[in-house]
Amino acid sequence: MRTRLSQIGLVGLLLVLGACGASAEVMRWQVDGETREAIIHLPSASRGGERVPLVLSFHGYGDNMENFQHTNVHVAWPDAIIVYFQGLETSGGFRGWQVAQGGDDRDLKLVDVALASLRETYDVDGDRIYATGFSNGGMFAYLLWAERPGVFAAYAPVAASLRPSVRPDQPRPLFHVAGEHDQVVSFSDQRAAIEVATEVNGVAESTTRCGEGCTVYGPGTPAPVMTWIHAGAHVYPRGTTERIVSFFRRHSRRR
Repeated sequence: MRTRLSQIGLVGLLLVLGACGASAEVMRWQVDGETREAIIHLPSASRGGERVPLVLSFHGYGDNMENFQHTNVHVAWPDAIIVYFQGLETSGGFRGWQVAQGGDDRDLKLVDVALASLRETYDVDGDRIYATGFSNGGMFAYLLWAERPGVFAAYAPVAASLRPSVRPDQPRPLFHVAGEHDQVVSFSDQRAAIEVATEVNGVAESTTRCGEGCTVYGPGTPAPVMTWIHAGAHVYPRGTTERIVSFFRRHSRRR
């Protein structure tokens, strides 16, 4: 699903492209004979040898990396390396991501290859690597939790669900954004994914409020689950990116 950026205007998007285009580059990798690519935004200033956070970001079904830049993770976190990946075309002709293990695992392999390359090329902080995505991309973020739990410090799926065969078994901080009127990825399916997350992390019994529609399960624990339930549909609401970055900043594998 092409990302619907709720309440973000075209003028704002043009300003972002104009302001941030100079710091972006396209990287390509060969994975099982396929050329895979991503747009990478690097920190604008030198960190003086300090290792930097890394965020992997995955667009929705039918979307692309150029459009998904407009979520502006690189603007909200200018001190991090932000990678907007490009999905491959599926049998239906739309770009997307695998949502369960099996087949050729083309996207899990992409992440493995890309991470090895990024670690070699840049000063990546291995304790602060994160994954986020919208819709189909958020489902892939959930899959990464299940299949690569030792790699990422936290995950942030938006408008996403878990396939029945995908079951994470290692606690990790997670932030899930869901719309009560989502008719593309049903709200009930998203609720079920949140329930799995709270069970895996062992935080289902303790909650606290963190604002309108926002709940933290397991506050103060190493692997909380934070949810933001909004009244919209299948959209990426204004403020989502800032909330994701704030959540990521609070969690690393060292803590």
